Amino acid sequence: CMLQTTADNPKHIDNYKTYFEDDLRSHVERVDGVADLMTGGGREQQMHIILDNNKLSSYSLTVAQIIGTLQAENIDISAGTKDISRRTYRVRTTSKFKSIEDIEDVIVYSDGDSRIRIKDIAKVEFGLQDPTFVAKFLGKDGIFFGVQPRGDANIVQLTNDVEAVVNDLNENVLKQQGLQIKWLYDQRPYIVGAVDLVKQNIAIGGVLAVFILILFLRAISPTAVVAVAIPISVIGTFIVLEALGRSLNTISLAGISFAVGMLVDSAIVVLENIDRHRKNGDSISEAAYKGASEVWGALIASASTTIAVFLPIIFLQDEAGQLFKDIAIAVTASVSFSLFVSIAVIPMLWKRFASFSSKEVSKKEGGLGNKIVDFFMSIVNMTLKNFATKITTIVLLGALSAGTIYYLFPKTDYLPHGNKNLIFNILIPPPGLSYEQRYEIGDYLMKEMEPYVGEVGENHPGIGRLFYVSFGDFTIFGGTAIVEDRAKELIPIFRPVINSLPGIFGVSIQSGVFERGIGKGNVVNVDISGESIEQIATVGGKLFGASMGAFKGAAQVRPVPSIELLFNEVRITPNRDILKANNMSSAQLGTTIDVLMNGRQIGDFEQEGKKKLDLILKGSDTTFSTPEDILNANIVLPDGTLTQINTLATSKAYSGISEIRHYNGKRTITLQVTPPPNMTISETMEILSGMIGGMKKSGDITKDVDVKLSGTADKLSVTIELLAENFILAIVIVYLLMAALFGNFLYPLVIMFTVPLATAGGFVGLKLTNMYLAPQPLDILTMLGFIILVGIVVNSAILIVHQALNLIKNHAMEHKEAVLEATRSRIRPIYMSAMTSIFGMLPLVLVPGPGSEFYRGLGSVIVGGLTLSTFFTIFVTPALLMFFIKVLEKTKKKN
Repeated sequence: CMLQTTADNPKHIDNYKTYFEDDLRSHVERVDGVADLMTGGGREQQMHIILDNNKLSSYSLTVAQIIGTLQAENIDISAGTKDISRRTYRVRTTSKFKSIEDIEDVIVYSDGDSRIRIKDIAKVEFGLQDPTFVAKFLGKDGIFFGVQPRGDANIVQLTNDVEAVVNDLNENVLKQQGLQIKWLYDQRPYIVGAVDLVKQNIAIGGVLAVFILILFLRAISPTAVVAVAIPISVIGTFIVLEALGRSLNTISLAGISFAVGMLVDSAIVVLENIDRHRKNGDSISEAAYKGASEVWGALIASASTTIAVFLPIIFLQDEAGQLFKDIAIAVTASVSFSLFVSIAVIPMLWKRFASFSSKEVSKKEGGLGNKIVDFFMSIVNMTLKNFATKITTIVLLGALSAGTIYYLFPKTDYLPHGNKNLIFNILIPPPGLSYEQRYEIGDYLMKEMEPYVGEVGENHPGIGRLFYVSFGDFTIFGGTAIVEDRAKELIPIFRPVINSLPGIFGVSIQSGVFERGIGKGNVVNVDISGESIEQIATVGGKLFGASMGAFKGAAQVRPVPSIELLFNEVRITPNRDILKANNMSSAQLGTTIDVLMNGRQIGDFEQEGKKKLDLILKGSDTTFSTPEDILNANIVLPDGTLTQINTLATSKAYSGISEIRHYNGKRTITLQVTPPPNMTISETMEILSGMIGGMKKSGDITKDVDVKLSGTADKLSVTIELLAENFILAIVIVYLLMAALFGNFLYPLVIMFTVPLATAGGFVGLKLTNMYLAPQPLDILTMLGFIILVGIVVNSAILIVHQALNLIKNHAMEHKEAVLEATRSRIRPIYMSAMTSIFGMLPLVLVPGPGSEFYRGLGSVIVGGLTLSTFFTIFVTPALLMFFIKVLEKTKKKN
């Protein structure tokens, strides 16, 4: 937000800084969820004591004497408590300044006959602090303040509450003062749009899943029985999220949306098995009981594998882990509830519906569905024909998976950037740029961008809000687009204007959704460390130029701090002998110069009922045009004579960097490299690493200077390592769960063969998304899709293996016959559950909008992996199962 004066208020906004701090700030800080306020701009009120140098000299008074006297008089001292008679009294000496007169009447010298007071040698008046912070909104000066939320705050609710307070202030208190608070930016449109889009995707996914059920079941009653798992599981997930204190955000909703299609998987298997028993002549009650009891073990195993892969993720503590946790909790809760519904609710509902409905699951024979099943079974029969066909099937699909993974493996990225309606232009001015120059830069930038403000053009989305903030070496020029989803198009408009500033580096970036601090999103830091500032600045300059060349000007490079040794410093060195001869110390000289320069705070000034002001002692207005003017300034010696500073000290001008940063204990300059659009962090790291290696070989980077990549590069490397570990751990957990289920260590290998198939399918899905939908890198949220696949894709194979072993054990079927029968009986539920899952997730991949970039990659990986693995599972699983059954038979015979 920005506090500004209205058109009918002649005062400058600088005069209202103290009013803002004393009266307005607390209104916003009291809002629930506000952690702190960032503020800037305006000039706080101070109490100034302005010394007259000539009068000091005439009375033989020094600055040190004045400071000592004022500090000794402006003090309250507690003397403790004292019991007197029957009461206890607190005793205090009060001498704090309460008015201008209190200061003016302070006696600084008395010889008995005459007294010299502050009013005799100085002027006492209210004043404003020296300007340091420039804040502008749409070309007009203001006082900036931004809300920092608490970690547990709901951003939308917090913003609504702050807006209500701001509106109330504007309509009442501020209107009377000729002031108004302007709204700069908030995240509500993006957050609300993203949440609404996911809700829409959940609804569309649910409808598509139900449509697939109707297509397969061809009856309303069984479809309704299966579909009931969706609302029960979703509502149950909301309860779990609330109980765990998790907010309903885009990520958790995306997790529910991913689970929508999977929620009916278990219900489909139960219903299909019940229907099979019913067709075999069992009564309604017997069919319901047998149908559920026969598959509950496989269903628990399937659900356990889905849930188990999330266990390592839930305990990740880094930035990515917090994002994964919401998805993990949402999917785990949804699948758990759907398992309960499938085993406990579906048989009961089916029995109820079947009792009064003549139409159960369609019993048509010879339809299209059966023809499709017969076609697939003919292929399965071919794969099981002999040993050679089995091995060929296994090797061919294994090689196909490996080749696909190898050729389609993309470059990696960190977190999705998002599409926030906020553009930052980070300016790096020459070190030590004055307030006046920074103010003029703000005026220039506002004027240059004025043609784009307020209306949408043919080739640009229009600028809705435009602001400029500058203090010290930190300068930001930013804006928002009128057409919110086209904010990125403002960057080519901003960049030429920023680059037109002579001697100033500029970086134009779109604010990232996961950024913690301005310009700290998807950037790669090049840390240049060493002992000598001059050396690292020289290497930094070479690396800066090389970086611009390596990316052909497409990347934006920002040095932190500036690599130019231009920060001017004047060092005044006292001559101790001369000072001693004049009864003066180095501390007194330094203090006197401080007073003459910008004034020195010597205490506080507090009027009754008002907040404290800084009490500033300063010399009469002196303008220093050059560093030499400082040495030519007059000061009063203890004997009362006036002399120039250059008679007491010498000076020397130095240049250095404005800030000294340290990395691993060494002085460091950092180049922040923002990759070009659609270039991943890993590609950026490769280019920079190659460039740095070449410069080391050529000697441009000397041995006593260390150059390392950090920032997002570090985070990406660490997170990929963690995800790789979790991927392996997920595979191990799933394998051990299945080994426990089957009581065998070989059968789980049959099922785990679906994982490379799914991985290959995930990369195919990602490739197709990049080709036909939108650029989608392999970021860490997308990588999570491969871990989720481990728990999902094994379910189809589990059904076939579990049923085949059940037929061999309980029905004494011959091995090949059991495998073929298990495959035939499970094709329909496998494809039905897979298609409901795929179509339930499809909206997350296909529907564009705010926030879709978070989960589009994740969805494309799961949809692609599930599609490919499901299609090939019915061919490779029987072949592998028969192969291992033969291996076990031979082993038993040998034993």
